[in-house]
Amino acid sequence: MTDTDETTTVRPEDEKVPVGKAFFFGLQHILAMYAGVVSPPIIIASAAGLSPADQALLVTAALFVSGLGTLLQSLGLPYVGSQLPLVQGVSFAAVGTMTAVATNEGIGDPAARMATIFGAVLVAGLIGFVIAPVFASLVRFFPPVVTGCVITIIGLSLFPVALRWIRGNQMIGGQPNPNYASGTSLLLGFLTLVVTLAIARFGRGLVSRLAVMLGLVVGTLVATLMGRVNWGAVANGPIFALPQPFHFGWPLFSIGVIVSMTIVILVIMAETTADLLAVGEILDTDVDKKRIAAGLRADMAATTVSPVFNGMPISAFAQNVGMVAITGIKSRFVVAAGGAILVVLGLLPVLGRVMNAIPQPVLGGAGIVLFGSVAAAGIRTLSKVEFTNSNILIVATAIGVGLIPITVPEVYTHLPTWLHQIVESGISATAIVAVLLNLAFNHFTKTEEPTPDR
Repeated sequence: MTDTDETTTVRPEDEKVPVGKAFFFGLQHILAMYAGVVSPPIIIASAAGLSPADQALLVTAALFVSGLGTLLQSLGLPYVGSQLPLVQGVSFAAVGTMTAVATNEGIGDPAARMATIFGAVLVAGLIGFVIAPVFASLVRFFPPVVTGCVITIIGLSLFPVALRWIRGNQMIGGQPNPNYASGTSLLLGFLTLVVTLAIARFGRGLVSRLAVMLGLVVGTLVATLMGRVNWGAVANGPIFALPQPFHFGWPLFSIGVIVSMTIVILVIMAETTADLLAVGEILDTDVDKKRIAAGLRADMAATTVSPVFNGMPISAFAQNVGMVAITGIKSRFVVAAGGAILVVLGLLPVLGRVMNAIPQPVLGGAGIVLFGSVAAAGIRTLSKVEFTNSNILIVATAIGVGLIPITVPEVYTHLPTWLHQIVESGISATAIVAVLLNLAFNHFTKTEEPTPDR
């Protein structure tokens, strides 16, 4: 075999990169997705009413398990891992379901709620791992009309979280919060929003991509000048610490929560499949059903292991797929270097305490952009849909049903507990309705579409 023949057989993703460059480019990947990784644990910790130390633990756990997932996906094991430059991180898709559990005082104290979340993630991850090859063949049942509805509702369901952050908690440590719904809280929230938008608009290159994180920095600095930040808590704890398995106790298993989480896992698998196909097109490399199945197994293996270390569901990060396209750096070893950086960051709980010091109104201002971006991604997915009368009905009904628990949650008050836990998540409700209606309108029956009036 000639040298020319050998070079033609090398896959683009297998390109070797010097260690120094791999570290730098890997760090760039992590900076672009850092805010997205730490946001879900901050949301859930706040919703559950966890202590500052436990909130910091969830942040570092998210970084740690995201690093493990990234290494597994990019380097790969036999039948597990696509060996593509895909960065893995804690998925936003599960935030709605986890928030519903985290705020459900009927489940028990905050530790019991977290244990219930982790039990559902563990079981749903195992289910996803087992069905990965089947799902790779059945992905046609999750077309853009389904995934677009679900992603849109994910963003819409999170808006109330951002607004509650800006408002603040009525009580802190059993005492009335003097800044509850205050003018300064509103000012901090919208200042962070404006700064974030300004950086995104006028910043260049990496600065623009870090708009959310830089907005948080500016908002926190202003809050510090206003006396709204307690930096003293940052020093209370170790700088370095190994992960603590099952910190909140052994997982608890609730059928309703498991069903709801499994639906979310199916959505995550559909999103990851789309990312696998997208990065394959960018690299001009072959991504067949076997490779998709291997990539989904990596996703689900990381998700299953994640709750052991107090982490949440893991999925591919679409923004990093875009970074591969923009930078032209196709090597999976660069992404693996980023995964190693995430693991190291996950061993530094001091970072979690720094994130926990950010005032809620500042988080809320950034959340409007962050959560709105998720809804915008769903709308962008729906833009690929041919809006026949059938698809209009699917989108209208699925999103409408998904908005019920977001806007008027008391509608479901008297439902059986197991059913209530499923439909109280707008994300799960939307997914169920969208899948069933898509099957009914576009698969099981074929009706002639009326000709639009001209």
